[in-house]
Amino acid sequence: MFKSFWGSQEQQAQPRPQEISTDSWYPPSVNSSASSSRPTTPGGTSSSFSMSRPNDRPSSLSNVSPAEAAGIIAMLKDKSVDELRKLLSDKDAYQNLLLSLEPVRTQNRVRDELKNETLQLARENLEKEPRIMELRNQCRIIRTTELATAQEKLHELERKKEETMKYYSPSSLLHRLQDAMNKTDEESEALHRQLLDREIDLASFVQKYKKMRYAYHKRALTHLAAKTSATS
Repeated sequence: MFKSFWGSQEQQAQPRPQEISTDSWYPPSVNSSASSSRPTTPGGTSSSFSMSRPNDRPSSLSNVSPAEAAGIIAMLKDKSVDELRKLLSDKDAYQNLLLSLEPVRTQNRVRDELKNETLQLARENLEKEPRIMELRNQCRIIRTTELATAQEKLHELERKKEETMKYYSPSSLLHRLQDAMNKTDEESEALHRQLLDREIDLASFVQKYKKMRYAYHKRALTHLAAKTSATS
């Protein structure tokens, strides 16, 4: 009795056949989907070729929508044990199964469309390159010729503007007015010397001297008024 008891315990302690490791290149979503479709023993335990790791978390399916998961399960549930085993061991079989999935086909189709559109845009840009180079050369010519001429003319106008503003500034007007006063005064003195040297007759002297002194005093009064106005 004791022998049979311990014998039964030893039989229960014997290790189970080694399960197929899933630490492979298969995505967790496929492993989990395949695990949900594998046959179970009458006791409710899984068969010896478990396709999911004991430590798999439910979050491994977080990136798979319920509709996609249901489609994968529907595709795997009717497969036999040998077919499921082949998917775990044969990369080509797994690849063919993966490419047959509708989401994968849709993704590949969208990728191909984007690739073709990108290539088309690249071709159109290459076709426009000669026109772009031509416009770039035209811009360079405009910068080196027309723009340079326009800038030179602008600088000349600015120089003339500065000269005009300087010429008609209050200080410049007072200075020119003072110069005109001094010149008129010198001319009147020269005319007076001509009279003393008998180089001009008295009647002509009086007429010219009167005009010179009138112009001098008029400019002197204008200078005084402008100076007073500027300083007030």
